[in-house]
Amino acid sequence: MLNKLLFAILLASSFHVLAGETGLDNYKTYCIQCHGMEGNGKGINVRDMSVIPRDHTDVKSMSARSDDELFKVIKEGGASISKSNLMPPWGETFSDEEIKDLVQHLRELCKCKYGS
Repeated sequence: MLNKLLFAILLASSFHVLAGETGLDNYKTYCIQCHGMEGNGKGINVRDMSVIPRDHTDVKSMSARSDDELFKVIKEGGASISKSNLMPPWGETFSDEEIKDLVQHLRELCKCKYGS
């Protein structure tokens, strides 16, 4: 079960991020396996996970997170903010600018604006 999750993460992280990829493009490539096509936390890996991924469409939950916190969890992984180790660090995959674009995409998914 965990092996399937790790395989999916490794597979996703093995793709080379092309210049000009948007937050939406990167989300579709790297995040939907766990967070789902709609961002609701119901990706294909959920059945094999001990912790349910965050629902990025949940306004209340997402509004409780600052842009800086979202940036940190994407860059450094879930453990960096005392959350699940199943959320991998993506700092070696994405540039800071791409991570900022992902944060903005998360804000669009939940239709909430928090700010840094």
